[in-house]
Amino acid sequence: MFSKQPTKTASGRPEPKLDSPAATPPESPATRKSPKVASLVAENMTIEGGVSGEGELHIDGVVRGDIRVSKLTIGDTGHVEGSIYAEAVEARGRVIGAITAKQVRLYGTSYVDGDITHEQLAMETGAFFQGRSLKFQRPAAPAGQANAPSAPAPAASQDEKPAQTAAASGAPQPKPVF
Repeated sequence: MFSKQPTKTASGRPEPKLDSPAATPPESPATRKSPKVASLVAENMTIEGGVSGEGELHIDGVVRGDIRVSKLTIGDTGHVEGSIYAEAVEARGRVIGAITAKQVRLYGTSYVDGDITHEQLAMETGAFFQGRSLKFQRPAAPAGQANAPSAPAPAASQDEKPAQTAAASGAPQPKPVF
């Protein structure tokens, strides 16, 4: 009578209480759509070492180390010395190191000295960028299709290299056999 055990239904599971707030299942992070607040490295802050996380990071100060986050925003006074790995990077400040991200946007006040590996790269007029722009390489074919023709492909490419050099020298070249 006074026990605190929940009553059970015919299936043997505890009967949920309808009047308690715990009766509603908690939302998982995937279903929740509330905006996340970015973490901030303020203008007067310096971080020595790597920073990693799954959220957003806004840097107005200095970070000396590698950064791995979902989205990185570097403000006008922000300075990063190290590699950056993110889904999206927006730079208004200074980056000394490599950037690897799907989307990279360099604003007019940005200074980047390092390679950028990206799917999309946008640069405003006035942005400084010294380094290589490397586009992500997508897989050529699905794994099932790549297995069959992959063995003869290197032999064909090796045969073509001498033909290309011969063509450059003006010598007649044999026709490729398929």
